[in-house]
Amino acid sequence: VVERSMPLTEEGALVSQGNHDAMAIKPPAEIKTVGDSTAAWTHSQLSAVQRDWMASLPLTLQLGSALFVHASVNEPERWRYVYDQRAAKASLDAAATWADVRYVFGGHVHLQTLYYRGAGDGLMVFHPQPGVPLPVPRHRPWRSTVGSVGQPRDGNTQAMYCLFDTERAQLTFHRVRYDHYAAASAIRQVDLPEFFADRLESGR
Repeated sequence: VVERSMPLTEEGALVSQGNHDAMAIKPPAEIKTVGDSTAAWTHSQLSAVQRDWMASLPLTLQLGSALFVHASVNEPERWRYVYDQRAAKASLDAAATWADVRYVFGGHVHLQTLYYRGAGDGLMVFHPQPGVPLPVPRHRPWRSTVGSVGQPRDGNTQAMYCLFDTERAQLTFHRVRYDHYAAASAIRQVDLPEFFADRLESGR
């Protein structure tokens, strides 16, 4: 993935750093989670050039009215999960300090969710349906978790992404099939924890 992503940035693609990128660059000295246990293996698979490139990736990126972040805008280096309205509000409140930002896109929770500010200070939550365009007018602030290519958490093994039409102010979430069994098999072949292979096969 890194090998393919590097030339894309030279062509203008925007790429931000995620928590597993950070762990692969500098594996934790103490293993506390199953995710930590794979960091040293990933580190060993990367060249010094690839690790330097990953280390250079920003935690936040702005493109017009959109702000991109792996986890949450508030203290992005702490990899906070945006899993409910309270966390989404904290992320949007932090994004309010960025000029012209009305839309925040993140991942990290491996789910597809859309939050928006209604009449009051609290946020409303919406669970989108794949392929259905959603109006996201600029007069409201929006916080979207776009999902993940692998390891979904909703029981659906399909990969996730979304498309943002800036001219129409529409956001469309998508799911797409991929050979997740082959991906799970590749995990087992290199003796990484069975947990990760099982998760791909179950969507949990």
